[in-house]
Amino acid sequence: MFDIDKFIDERTLTVSVKNKGLNYGLGCFEGIRGFWNDRKKQLYLFRLEDHLNRFHQSGKSIFIPVPYSVQELSNIIRRLLLLNETKSDVYIRPICFKGTNTIRPDLNDPFNHLSIYTVFTDYEPKPALKTGISSWARVGSNMIPPQVKPTAGYLNSALAINEADLNGYDTAIFLTAEGYISEGPAENIFIVQGNKVLTPPVSDDILAGITRDTAIQILQQELGLPTMEKSFTRVELYEADEVFFTGTALGIKPVIEVDRRIIADGTAGAVTLRIQQIYNQMVRCELPHYQSYCFPLY
Repeated sequence: MFDIDKFIDERTLTVSVKNKGLNYGLGCFEGIRGFWNDRKKQLYLFRLEDHLNRFHQSGKSIFIPVPYSVQELSNIIRRLLLLNETKSDVYIRPICFKGTNTIRPDLNDPFNHLSIYTVFTDYEPKPALKTGISSWARVGSNMIPPQVKPTAGYLNSALAINEADLNGYDTAIFLTAEGYISEGPAENIFIVQGNKVLTPPVSDDILAGITRDTAIQILQQELGLPTMEKSFTRVELYEADEVFFTGTALGIKPVIEVDRRIIADGTAGAVTLRIQQIYNQMVRCELPHYQSYCFPLY
C-alpha cells in the first residue's frame, strides 16, 4: 500500500541540482484530465487506465520503468484528488525520472523517482487557434521517440512554441524531416476534406494520442465520417475545409489560420464543433455508451 506520508505540500519539495533526470531530461510523463459534472456532483477521470498504461509503455521504451503498477498509480491519484477535495476540472501530471546525482547521462541506474501533481489552469483558453509551420522539424523516431512522452523531447516543443509566440501565432505545427505534417507541440492534428478526415500516421513522428483516438471514434461511430491515417503536406493543410487539434490538456480545438492563411471562412467548422460537443459530453459521463471511459472519484 502507498504510504499516506508520501503526500506532501509541493512547496516543501526539493530536487538536487545534481539530479541526473533534471540535468539531462531523463524522464517520462503522462497527462490525465478529470472533469467535474456539476449535475451529478461527481469528478470523472477520463480514460484513466489507458493513460496509465501509456505511462508504463513510455517508461519501458526508454529504460525508465515506472515503479508502481497501474492499479497502484490509480489508487495514488484517487487519494491525491480526495486530499485536495477536488471538485472542478483538473489536470493530473505523473512524472517518472532518474533519481541519482551522477554526471554520466546513462539509463543504467535503477533509481527511478515518481511524482504526481495536479493543476487547475486552462491550458489554452482561446476558442480557436492561429498557427504557423515551425522552422524546427519534429524530432524523429530514431532520435528521441515522439511516440512516447519523454521529458527531453519537449525542448523541441518549447522551441517551436517560442518561435510561434515571436511570430504572433498561438502555437506551432511541426513538419517531419520529409516535409509532411506531423503534429503540434503537444497536440495531434486533423484536417477535414469534404466528407473525409485525415490525420497523420504514427510513422510521421507523432504521439498516438488518447484524445486523438477518442476523436477518431467520434468521427467514425457518431458522425459516420471516413477517417484515414495518411501523410499530407502543408498545402493540403492550407486547402482544408477544417483543421483541428486534439490533446489531453487541450481537448478538441479548432485551427482557423495556418501561416496567415485563413482556413475556409475563418471560423470553427461544423464537423469540429460537433466533435467538440460530443467529446465534452463524453468526458463528463453524459453519454451512456461511453461510461466505461469515465472513472468516478467520489
